[in-house]
Amino acid sequence: MADEGLVPPPEEDEKRKNAIKKLKQIVSLWIKKVACQHQLPKHQIAVTSATILTYGSYGLGVHSSESDIDALCVAPFFASIAEDFFVVLHDMLKRSPEVSDIHCVKSAKVPLMRFKFDGISIDLPYARLNVLYVPENVDILNPFFMRNIDDTSWKSLSGVRANRHILHVVPNIEKFQSLLRCLKLWAKRRGVYGNLLGYLGGVHMTVLAAYVFQRHPDATLNSLIMNFFQTFAFWPWPTPVMLQEGMLLTALDAIEARSFMPIWLPSSPYEFCHTNITKSTFYRIRSELLRGHNMTRDLLMPDFDWDHVFEPFPYSKRYFQFVKIYLSSPNHYTLGDWVGWIKSRFRGLLVILEGILGFCDPNPTEYVDSEKTEPHVVFYWGLQHVKNNFIDIDLVKGEFMKIINNGYEGSPGRMELSILLTSRLPKKALMVGL
Repeated sequence: MADEGLVPPPEEDEKRKNAIKKLKQIVSLWIKKVACQHQLPKHQIAVTSATILTYGSYGLGVHSSESDIDALCVAPFFASIAEDFFVVLHDMLKRSPEVSDIHCVKSAKVPLMRFKFDGISIDLPYARLNVLYVPENVDILNPFFMRNIDDTSWKSLSGVRANRHILHVVPNIEKFQSLLRCLKLWAKRRGVYGNLLGYLGGVHMTVLAAYVFQRHPDATLNSLIMNFFQTFAFWPWPTPVMLQEGMLLTALDAIEARSFMPIWLPSSPYEFCHTNITKSTFYRIRSELLRGHNMTRDLLMPDFDWDHVFEPFPYSKRYFQFVKIYLSSPNHYTLGDWVGWIKSRFRGLLVILEGILGFCDPNPTEYVDSEKTEPHVVFYWGLQHVKNNFIDIDLVKGEFMKIINNGYEGSPGRMELSILLTSRLPKKALMVGL
């Protein structure tokens, strides 16, 4: 963990804490302003309050130096998302000298604002509770605060609630954080991390790690990693992974219950973690879990070396050719929105390619072509050998464009799809993992 720099230095953590502290101060001023605009009585304006709750990797204490902060703005019932959050708070943040690159993502499943605060990337969704006063460290697991809230708020709160619940049920938080850091590094190195690409996301890794830790509370970190692989290499999917016994399936969960790897969110009422896993990515994840098990079952052998377990996946040795996905935009500001939108629709492209070829490995790594001057990002997805070496890539692009064009509100960039033989891969891509 030390060699890989998985734990950020103290000065970076201090910078993040200060950013959240300042953001809380802005939100406190904002809710008073909104209360005045709504002409609430003076005594209600005096006591009303809002807060910021963190979740995701930062909330769990497993963030890296590159991680953004998932923060949730929680406010009273009278502050609307359309006007008070996306207009009034947006304008206050935009005027703040610490804030840059701010934009609204209203079309996401969980609508949010995205910006940089003192150079730290922050995603800020919104939830409102049916109360006048939101305590600074509101207990979001308390059913009192979840009464009669709207669907958007419910979705926004699910990540915070899952985080809080997991931290309550794991027997040793520091050891759990170390386990999760190591497992996320493994998943990233082996190319099976990234929910939008059809692989395991942070919440999936967190629940799987907590499941193993609950069952082996006294195990060493090395043994926990071994038990993780042993448990899930032979898991009888699609049997769901549940942190608590006796969970009941609800009608809302029926779609996720049919997924390849159903994993329950540990919050009440119980829900499944949303997943984009497909036939191809399920095969890849299972293969990597089995590889991990085979490599760690001899943990006590004198020649055992962790470096082999964490070796980057050798894409260029495994695949004969690749789908190259080139995304560009006139400037870096619009590129972020464009790439984010395309990635949120990547599962559609993956399903199209699977329908034609049977298998596709969507490498989550984003590359840059040094020969191009315009702002851009490149993806290389591995393909198995195709008979006659022919894929109608224009047909694939046409079908995918139908998915992309449905609902995008920003300034569209450019997308190019092409087929590339492994021998034609750029040398820089080979150097950084392909």
